[in-house]
Amino acid sequence: MASAPGVLFVCVHNAGRSQMAAAFLRAHGGDRVVVRSAGSAPADVVNPAVVEVMRERGLDLTGEVPKKLTEDAVREADVVITMGCGDACPVFPETRYIDWKLDDPAGKGPDEIRPIRDEIERRVRALVDELTATPV
Repeated sequence: MASAPGVLFVCVHNAGRSQMAAAFLRAHGGDRVVVRSAGSAPADVVNPAVVEVMRERGLDLTGEVPKKLTEDAVREADVVITMGCGDACPVFPETRYIDWKLDDPAGKGPDEIRPIRDEIERRVRALVDELTATPV
C-alpha cells in the first residue's frame, strides 16, 4: 500500500484557519493522511475563539502551538493548502498547491468564526474524499 499523502495547511499566523483545517483533517482522515500546519508569521498562541468553536465540534485545540513555516515542511507535503499567506510559501515543482480563500478569524468572535469553521470542514471532507479515492 502506498504511504499516506501528506497535507500541509499554511496561513499567516497558524492560529486560526490552518489549525482548524488540520484538526478536521486529522478527525476525518485518520491514518489515511499525514497532517501538518504552519504559519508564515506564527502567533504566540492559537486564537481562543477558534479553540472555543472547535470544542463545539468535539475537537480540542488547547494543546496546539502555532508553528513556523519551513522549507522542509513544504518539501515533505504532497499537497500544500494556503489560506491567505500570499507568496510566503516556498514552491517545489513536485508539490501540488491549492489556495483556499477564507476569511481570517483574527479579531472575530465565535459567531463570526462558526461560518468559517463550517466552510473549512466542508472543504476538508471533500479533500479527504479526493485524497483517499485515488493515489496522490
